[in-house]
Amino acid sequence: MDKKTLKTAYIGLLAALSLGIYALESLIPPLLPVPGIKPGLSNIITLYALRKLGKKEAALILTVRILLSGLLFGNVLSMAYSLAGGYAALMIELLCDFLLKRKHLYLTGAFGGLFHNIFQLIAAFFLMGSAYVFSYMPYLAISGILTGLFTGFVSHFLLKIRIPSES
Repeated sequence: MDKKTLKTAYIGLLAALSLGIYALESLIPPLLPVPGIKPGLSNIITLYALRKLGKKEAALILTVRILLSGLLFGNVLSMAYSLAGGYAALMIELLCDFLLKRKHLYLTGAFGGLFHNIFQLIAAFFLMGSAYVFSYMPYLAISGILTGLFTGFVSHFLLKIRIPSES
């Protein structure tokens, strides 16, 4: 098999893994009575792909996961929130990766989690037409930072695993 075919298969595998993680995560009951607080475990795959494959591939995996999860488990509204949060997180993660010289992936994850939640609230504000949604900001900021730290740490350690086919 040529490299391009292998890379395409790898992207598909990571997208499927990301979707599977999202599906499992959706079965976890809310830990707090605040809408929007989730562990965000599928971002582990996005961060991993960002470092291992690059920004275009990470964006593709993110897009596939959001669209398929919206179609399979959500609705158009949930897709809108996920797109706003997911792309904001990816953009800030790209910036952090650059500014931090690809070090401290846990900080990159923390900023990604924070901006994911900020942009989901902005999307909610525009879709619902109420500034009341911003009252959730303190809870979502803290949860975004904490879950982002966790996803960043996990991604960091996943990147250290050597796959036998790698030279």
